[in-house]
Amino acid sequence: MALLSPRQIAKLFRGISLRQVRLASGVVLFAYLVSHFLNHALGNISMEALAGGVYFHTLFWQLLPVTIVFYAACLVHSALGIWALYERRQFRWKAIEPLQLVLGLSIPALIITHIVGVRLGQALFGHDKLYPQVFFAYWIVWPFKAWLMYAVLTISWVHGCIGLCFWLRMKAFYKFAAPYLLAAAVLVPTLAMLGLYQGGRNVVDSDSAEWRAENLAPGKVGTQAEQAVLNDIESYFLIFYLGLLVVVLLAKGARAINERRGGMISLSYGNGRTVRVPKGLSVLEASLRNNVPHASVCGGRARCSTCRIRIIGDCGGLPEPSPREAFVLSRVGADDPSIRLACQLRPAADLSFFQLFLPHAVSAGAPASNPARIGQERYLVSLFVDMRGSTRLAEKRLPFDTVFIVNRFLGAVSQAVIEAGGQPNQFVGDGMLALFGLASGRRDACRQALKAAALIAANVDELNAFLSHDLREPVRFGIGIHGGEVIVGDIGYRDHMVFTALGDAVNVAARLQDMTKSLACETVVSDEVRATAGLAADALPQREVAIRGRNEPMVVRTVADARSLSALVGDARVEAA
Repeated sequence: MALLSPRQIAKLFRGISLRQVRLASGVVLFAYLVSHFLNHALGNISMEALAGGVYFHTLFWQLLPVTIVFYAACLVHSALGIWALYERRQFRWKAIEPLQLVLGLSIPALIITHIVGVRLGQALFGHDKLYPQVFFAYWIVWPFKAWLMYAVLTISWVHGCIGLCFWLRMKAFYKFAAPYLLAAAVLVPTLAMLGLYQGGRNVVDSDSAEWRAENLAPGKVGTQAEQAVLNDIESYFLIFYLGLLVVVLLAKGARAINERRGGMISLSYGNGRTVRVPKGLSVLEASLRNNVPHASVCGGRARCSTCRIRIIGDCGGLPEPSPREAFVLSRVGADDPSIRLACQLRPAADLSFFQLFLPHAVSAGAPASNPARIGQERYLVSLFVDMRGSTRLAEKRLPFDTVFIVNRFLGAVSQAVIEAGGQPNQFVGDGMLALFGLASGRRDACRQALKAAALIAANVDELNAFLSHDLREPVRFGIGIHGGEVIVGDIGYRDHMVFTALGDAVNVAARLQDMTKSLACETVVSDEVRATAGLAADALPQREVAIRGRNEPMVVRTVADARSLSALVGDARVEAA
């Protein structure tokens, strides 16, 4: 695998913000949570299964590199959660977002007893507290702590699931994976809690003088003096942590007062609506505070660009885009300095702008059940097919006859695309764009596109046979196939929105289709598609061609007879045809 170039590395770091760091640390913590919950679930089997599970659990998580990553994630995630409490000025994005923040901030206060009693007790005094000792403490000595433990399990799991939902809902696979993720989100904590209940019952039933002598020795649970030290540490931590939260809330209040004293600014939306807000708010926060509809699929996390605005007038006095904002704008090709992300821009003076996305179509308050409809970058294979000689055909026939033949051609092409697993997308005159990969991986998408080209040739042959008495010459066609990262989403205006793909890969496929004329072949396939499909390097003739709009030549493969692709992708139907 080739090493990343300095430019690619720089671009990668430009895309990292505090939110990405918080997400990465949260994923580490959630992985630990899943591991711990699965260990708890073994209590439904036996205490011996619990003991065996905790051995492998600790064996992995106490490896030095893993331990460093885990504790770093704990500190970073907690610190960034407190920073989020201070930074967030507006909580009316959705009710679930402040809920996630409150749940996350409550976890350290609720779990400190367990951490100090088990992990710190082992580190400071060599205690060997495992499931029997914890169950005894929570089910016999302090029964209320069992309910506290269940509360911690529920809160931490809900907090993590909310974060994962916010992250994964923008992914292409989320629509298909959501039912399975929901099942896991319900089953894992349920089995974990039942496992703890079964383990606690087992300890209660086994409680006896002999059991206590074996499991509650000072070497396992510590002496009273050692427990007093641990209790003091727990108390000091709670005082510090709760005091820190109070300081943050006081700092938020002081900032709000200072911002109001610093003056108010006017934001004009370009439609006659103007609001007055304190300096320091982002444009998106100002919109939500004043109930102005504003598109934002990701909820102001700079993970999408649907909150984009275009500044009206001079934009030289605006703050420079943050690295994350610059990264997102560069991803969508917004090089115009007047284009900014409303969730990131915090103007210090009056500002006029207009929104680039319709608020009623995409907003932070609307469910993003299908993010791809709004806008998403993903790998797709584009297939352009065009009917040859349609102009001459129209000159010698009645309009109805011409439309009939073109429709039969597009019907034959569409049938082939659908049968191969693709989706007919756009019809332009006597040509069509088909997309592959909306519901499959890269390799399958490339093979589906090649299969579709072979099926198109077979279907057109059948069409020519059917129209042989009406056509002076058979219908001919050209196909261009190329794959790459594209933007897919709904494009258009109001009731005239269509789902399509935009990007260089689509344009190249159209250029390759045009080249079938000069290269005297039926299909031109990019070498990228050939390689991704897993075809041998010598399977198809190779050419280097110049693509309009590209500085360097491109390697393509030519196919004189598209039906020959059937042998390469193993489609028995085409071979029979």
